[in-house]
Amino acid sequence: MIDDIIQRYKQLRNLRMLRQTVDGQYAFVGIGNHSISNLYPVLDYLHIPLKYICCQSNGKLPLIERQWRTVHATTRLNEILADDSVQGVFVSAAPTAHFDIARQVLGNGKALFIEKPPCHSLAELQQLMELEQAATTVTAVGMQKRHAPATRILAKRLKGETVLTYNMKYLTGNYPEGDAITDLFIHPLDCVCHLFGKAEVCCCEHIRGKGGTTLLLTLRHKAITGILELSTAYSWQHATEVLAINTERGTYALEKMETLAFTPKQGLLLGVPLEKVMHRNTYTEVLFTRNNFVPTVVNNQLYTQGFLDEIKTFVEAVQSSIRPAHPYGFCSMYDTYSLMTTINERLKS
Repeated sequence: MIDDIIQRYKQLRNLRMLRQTVDGQYAFVGIGNHSISNLYPVLDYLHIPLKYICCQSNGKLPLIERQWRTVHATTRLNEILADDSVQGVFVSAAPTAHFDIARQVLGNGKALFIEKPPCHSLAELQQLMELEQAATTVTAVGMQKRHAPATRILAKRLKGETVLTYNMKYLTGNYPEGDAITDLFIHPLDCVCHLFGKAEVCCCEHIRGKGGTTLLLTLRHKAITGILELSTAYSWQHATEVLAINTERGTYALEKMETLAFTPKQGLLLGVPLEKVMHRNTYTEVLFTRNNFVPTVVNNQLYTQGFLDEIKTFVEAVQSSIRPAHPYGFCSMYDTYSLMTTINERLKS
């Protein structure tokens, strides 16, 4: 009987996967390393039909069509925008091209999923926000860490907590090929804005070196103060992303979106810390961790880092008969870009 139940469960699970279909057609602008490693595999897993792939190089066109046999490769974005059968466009091109591509896609009535950074200034973001509000389609910015399961669990837990302070370290190796703030540091800055709301810069120190650049920041949210070290002066091989949050009940530790743990405080007795009066066993509650032993979808980094759910959420919104107020569009980036603008102004002064 148990064997029958197991087999029935497996069959239902397989049927559910096979029935996951997406109507309509989509296009993808970009064929770089990030897209190939993180985004195209998710599109394939979710069975999202791609009609076009757009890139800059004519030499890549036959190679793309050989790899994706049902896809038409092109170097002309206008060809995609003129095709009424294309509902949505995924954009993951050079960051400097994102703003112009986003304006064209929205201006032609297509749903838009665009990788970070969608633009390079608050003024450009405000232009995109205006286009977004006037559009009848869905827009989403690819800030995948918002969709990571550890982030979702943490955000839900913090709603019932009195947060006191936090500190965050985001440490990578040198980044000579772009703007570290908009290309890299946008992730931790968006993370704290997403979790704690609008932030103002209380202190900003900039340390330059031959091996990279470091920002030491003190941020003040509505009732929370945080300290951040954002740096490209460390190592890519040993990159660090750690967020520690101190609340009245205990402390949270989020590391690389892979593990989330909570350690409760022992409390006070007549104003005296209990841990000073008596020995009590302490414990750390693991709220989320990736199981590296079981190679299922939920234990894949594309899921734990948020790539799968961000694309799934976007496509479901596009397929909906009623346009939802998508919570991850350009308007959701306003606090993040305001914060980055203030930091850049402090660095120039």
